[in-house]
Amino acid sequence: GIALPALLLIGSGLLLQTKKHWSWVQPPEQRGSGAAPRITLDALLDVLVAAPELGVTGWEDINRVDLRPGRGVAKVWLHSGWEVQVDLGDGRILQNAYRRSDTIESIHDGSFFAGEWTKLGLFLPTGVLLLFLWVSGVILFFLPLLARRRMKARLGAKPPPRAT
Repeated sequence: GIALPALLLIGSGLLLQTKKHWSWVQPPEQRGSGAAPRITLDALLDVLVAAPELGVTGWEDINRVDLRPGRGVAKVWLHSGWEVQVDLGDGRILQNAYRRSDTIESIHDGSFFAGEWTKLGLFLPTGVLLLFLWVSGVILFFLPLLARRRMKARLGAKPPPRAT
């Protein structure tokens, strides 16, 4: 029963490790035209509503907004799973792409399946078991090395046999 959750935990963890390097998992972050935001949140919403393919009618369609003034971009996550990157300088839509990393994170922590029960009752124990297996594997790897070192130390400490 623990093999499938362990496979999902490891597989989704590997995908999350590559999210910044693989656009299938998370859209790459674009650069906007300005360093300081020149558009307001109301103007940002107007840009999203004006793009009919996004299906945004108001703030209720938006999950969260991540402002990156250093890159001049606002990353807007829609409840539909799409991420829209808007230039904070002129309000242009720089990119519109599906964001899978949030779904992969919910698979990784188990909340994707049945909420808190699978998260705390199945995936947490699986993670603890994987940690135990890792620690015991490291111990089992180093035990023979330590035993050899002790054996060499004992043999080196004995006086050489006397010739008779």
